[in-house]
Amino acid sequence: MFERFTKDARAVVLGAVEHAERMGAETVEEQHMLLALLDREGSRGSFALASLGLDRQKESVREALAEARRRGGLSRAEVDALSGLGVDLSEILSRVEEAHGVGALGADGKDKGRGKGWWSGFIGGHRPFARGAKGLLTESLRIATAHKDRHIGDEHLLIALTSRPGVPAEVLADHGVTYASLRRVLYGGGEAKAG
Repeated sequence: MFERFTKDARAVVLGAVEHAERMGAETVEEQHMLLALLDREGSRGSFALASLGLDRQKESVREALAEARRRGGLSRAEVDALSGLGVDLSEILSRVEEAHGVGALGADGKDKGRGKGWWSGFIGGHRPFARGAKGLLTESLRIATAHKDRHIGDEHLLIALTSRPGVPAEVLADHGVTYASLRRVLYGGGEAKAG
């Protein structure tokens, strides 16, 4: 499958591995893919992000991802669901950080799924991809195929990030980047979601 990845998409995947390594994560997560997408310049994905104003908000996105890591990688929807069950995550976070230090609930390495797959050869001896990141790569293929695109570009990775529930999609939406807005910028809107 990686033979279908463009130079920009390959750079995002490798950049995600580098972000995971710098952060000390045991696996490459979807958030690392988003951070690598933010690093890109001169690609279709970076053009789409700039068109939606995210080029001026990159630091805010990074801070929002860091805050999500601090709360154990939970999205606000998950925090709200726990609250509805009477679980006060901010109180738990406060107590854990008091006992173990700030960032003790960091989500890095929470999914240790080390299964082999078609992505293994591409990343060599680097950290394995977590289940969510593997699903993101697969979804990017579906999106490219749905658009009859012969190659998988960083724009397909970006659209895939917004099409899946979780922290990266939530953070992007908070900054005005949604599945629908990306489709409008990249394809003129209209078509149904792949997958």
